[in-house]
Amino acid sequence: MDAGGQRRGIQPWWLAFCFPVMFGCMEQVAAQIKYSVPEEVKVGSVVGNVAKDLGLDISSLEERRFRIVSGTEEAQFAVNQNNGILFVHEKIDREELCKTVSPCLMNLKMVAENPMEIHYVGVEIIDVNDNSPKFEEDEKILEISESTVPGKRFQLPTAHDPDVGINTVRVYKLNQNEYFSIQIRERGEDKIPFLVLQKALDREMHREHKLILTAADGGNPPRSGALNVTVTVLDSNDNHPTFSQEVYSVTVPENVDADTSVIKVKATDEDEGANGDIEYSFGGQLDRKIYDMFSLDKNTGEIRVKGEIDFEKVDVFKLDVHATDKGQPPMSTDCRVIIKVLDKNDNKPQIEVTSLSNMVSEDSKPGTVVYLISIIDQDSGLNGKVICSLSDNVPFDLKPSYQDNMYSLVLKQHLDRESVSHYEVTITATDCGQPPLSTFKTVNIDVSDVNDNKPEFLQNPIEIYLLENNVPGNEICSVSALDKDLNENAALTYHIIREESNQGKAATFLNINSDNGHISALKSFDFETLKTFQFQVVATDSGAPSLSSNVTVHVFILDQNDNAPVILYPVSSNGSAEGVEEIPRNVNAGHLVTKVRAYDADIGYNGWLLFSLQEVTAHSLFGLDRYTGQIRTLRSFTETDEAEHKLLILVKDNGNVSLSATATVVVKLVEPREAFAAADVKSASKDDEDNNVTFYLMITLGSVSTLFLISIIVLIAMQCSKSTAYTSKYLQETNYDGTLCHSIQYRSGDKRYMLVGPRMSIGSTIVPGSHANTLVLPDRRGTSTEFQVVATDSGAPSLSSNVTVHVFILDQNDNAPVILYPVSSNGSAEGVEEIPRNVNAGHLVTKVRAYDADIGYNGWLLFSLQEVTAHSLFGLDRYTGQIRTLRSFTETDEAEHKLLILVKDNGNVSLSATATVVVKLVEPREAFAAADVKSATKDDEDNNVTFYLMITLGSVSTLFLISIIVLIAMQCSKSTDCTSKYLQETNYDGTLCHSIQYRSGDKRYMLVGPRMSIGSTIVPGSHANTLVLPDRRGTSTEALPISGSPLIEVVCRRSTHRRVSNMIIG
Repeated sequence: MDAGGQRRGIQPWWLAFCFPVMFGCMEQVAAQIKYSVPEEVKVGSVVGNVAKDLGLDISSLEERRFRIVSGTEEAQFAVNQNNGILFVHEKIDREELCKTVSPCLMNLKMVAENPMEIHYVGVEIIDVNDNSPKFEEDEKILEISESTVPGKRFQLPTAHDPDVGINTVRVYKLNQNEYFSIQIRERGEDKIPFLVLQKALDREMHREHKLILTAADGGNPPRSGALNVTVTVLDSNDNHPTFSQEVYSVTVPENVDADTSVIKVKATDEDEGANGDIEYSFGGQLDRKIYDMFSLDKNTGEIRVKGEIDFEKVDVFKLDVHATDKGQPPMSTDCRVIIKVLDKNDNKPQIEVTSLSNMVSEDSKPGTVVYLISIIDQDSGLNGKVICSLSDNVPFDLKPSYQDNMYSLVLKQHLDRESVSHYEVTITATDCGQPPLSTFKTVNIDVSDVNDNKPEFLQNPIEIYLLENNVPGNEICSVSALDKDLNENAALTYHIIREESNQGKAATFLNINSDNGHISALKSFDFETLKTFQFQVVATDSGAPSLSSNVTVHVFILDQNDNAPVILYPVSSNGSAEGVEEIPRNVNAGHLVTKVRAYDADIGYNGWLLFSLQEVTAHSLFGLDRYTGQIRTLRSFTETDEAEHKLLILVKDNGNVSLSATATVVVKLVEPREAFAAADVKSASKDDEDNNVTFYLMITLGSVSTLFLISIIVLIAMQCSKSTAYTSKYLQETNYDGTLCHSIQYRSGDKRYMLVGPRMSIGSTIVPGSHANTLVLPDRRGTSTEFQVVATDSGAPSLSSNVTVHVFILDQNDNAPVILYPVSSNGSAEGVEEIPRNVNAGHLVTKVRAYDADIGYNGWLLFSLQEVTAHSLFGLDRYTGQIRTLRSFTETDEAEHKLLILVKDNGNVSLSATATVVVKLVEPREAFAAADVKSATKDDEDNNVTFYLMITLGSVSTLFLISIIVLIAMQCSKSTDCTSKYLQETNYDGTLCHSIQYRSGDKRYMLVGPRMSIGSTIVPGSHANTLVLPDRRGTSTEALPISGSPLIEVVCRRSTHRRVSNMIIG
């Protein structure tokens, strides 16, 4: 068959179109299409484009897994997921599939997923004439009495053709002869051939007749089958048996017991004797299976049940019964027995479940389809009508479909996986028969997790007690949170909230393991400086979107006995705890000699001090109060008592491991007169010293005052001068060599600025438009910022609302460590250390100091020795950077050793820096000599210069403030009637504390500001603080704005002249 013929033979039509979704079935489009296809077509022949006829998107068929999901005939057909075409998958034999049923209709159930849709497609198998009529026997022998009169009919075997309709047997033909003709009678849908005697037989002429019966169907071209009929002519038996009725009809229930009587047929023969004795038999053209189902008593004609009667297999049996007499020749007749089977409720419903997955998300909305359920009951009528139900206490419901026995299992209410994560839903299908039959099927439904639970801390707040002097880097505590969700939704990460408050600053020295919540301290805490602090830890899950919760951790630092007592009195001039007390010899017992005062920075028992006498020349003379430290005489002195007594007092605390300090008090006994004389001498000496110091101070103060008066006069003269050659010490002039030598820092808003002159520090950025002399300094204080976003609609009037957005800046490891020590004169990290050769093991050579601007692990520095000439000589503490000797030096050790120290942080991608330390071994004499010279020089400087230098500096600072105030007052006095017509600062109180004048080109500028601190200045062009001073050579001047700043005119009146100056607004 060509392609065109194939397309003409397959004509799809709509048997039913898309109905609205009924009975609450959600997201399910159901339709039924009917196609027809001839049998015996080639494999791969196209039946129809199902996707196009159903209105499905062809491009999504493969993604939606469009397929045939049920039916015993799915092997006969298949669907192409690329184009939606239904094609023949295997050879189709209508006779094998449908037997004699017409029309032969095959129902296919097709499913598409995401969303799930189920469609029913009917394919009618069109019969083709591929089978020839066939008789059960190759030859039929008939015995006909010669006395038979013409017109007598004899039934012939029928031919069987598996084809149906027009292709089945339509006509019987008999070969041409003069004695017989063929006659066809219809019994229901069957055509029965009869041989009709046309002419009386003459046995003496012809003993038998050879005939050929041909059966032909109605196909095009027609097919045929032949049967050889032999007619034997007998002597007369001229009456044939006759049934009481030609068609018998009876009903029998299915599953009836074997040997049950169904019906009894009766035939009579008017002949007598053997010619009237009748025997019954089944027609030979019956299906062989009928002989297994029923039995026939040949003598009585009673039909009994022999096999199993099943309505679902065959609902109607058609039997042909022959009655034959025993005459010679025998005569026979036949009748049709129709046995109808009554259905019984003997088949349980069958449950078929179709689903994408056995898992449903806990955030699914009610009404979500979980399963598609189809119920099949092979019984008919009420016996095949099924009622479906679910088990109790499940959040699911059944929604019936428009088609009988079709349901959708849908979600009835919201799910909570944390409460119930698994459901076993039992589906019960019960038919309406008597008695009803039921089938149960259990489906397992797992609830998948969504991130709907925040992490929960078991305790909030958390209190931690930490001993001071903890080891940096060690764990101090851990926090743990629980999340009821699963997998990634329950995978928690931890981080510490960094705050700018005093409490939050302590948190910068803490680091937390983001995976397990273990918290370690990056520094050692000291109880004496910090007793308690708190911070917050945030636990965040890994869901999308993530959820978090926080916990407040209170840390209480516990005191340890790590501070030894400090002697406050007595203290000698060189700083040692020694003192001399002179008392008269004639004092009585109980006289207060002195009181030893001490202090311990610890608290509690660790800071509770006890005093005791360790050494004393005479135990009977002095007593020490162990709690107050008072030294008193125990008795009066005698002439035999020594004049000087040395007391060694031990002061110790009450810690578990007590720490102590000692003080020495020398008590000198003097006669009463000498005691008063000594007091007078001390007083006179003290007066002389005070007089001398006062004299020197007066001279110093007078000199400084004179110098500053001169400086003020010079400054006033410079302000009042009309020199045209005035240049700015801040602005770059034509002959400026690029060296910056002066800087003043100040803050404006959230930025820090620096006004610089020659010798400008490296690493700052010049602000555009500020005459190249204002630098913006980096501000590392801000770790967070916030701004507001306003949303405004377009209505009239418009409405708006705003939201505050907090942006938290997280630290990254973008700063390498910076070596603070050693640093050479050229700026490189190199240094030379000289130590004596005779030092012992553990001697501190030096300490490498470094700094990292990052925080947390990114700022935690570790030190390591990269290169060293002798590994056995020096050791480096990896946490503190201290370099110590590992052993004593020998004569064979080299005099110079080079150490290369690597300093790196603990970031994910660590950054590092290196420092070089050259250790030189010198002889002990040289080392001590150098130390003595340094010590002597330092002592002289400290004793002779420091005190007077402090007084001098204080005087200079005071006079400098006075000079500045006078200078500002003079500046303000020049324009007593100067007011701004346009600018008014909100918080400006009119006091100008500082001003700096400079010239740029032919204009002069003054930087002024209220309450400006000493050593600071204000950015030119910002906050209305830059004035253009009038040039005394003219009556007016004008300043161009800096960085696009507007000009404000200020009118100043002085005497009778009117001058105009301009103010630049930042």
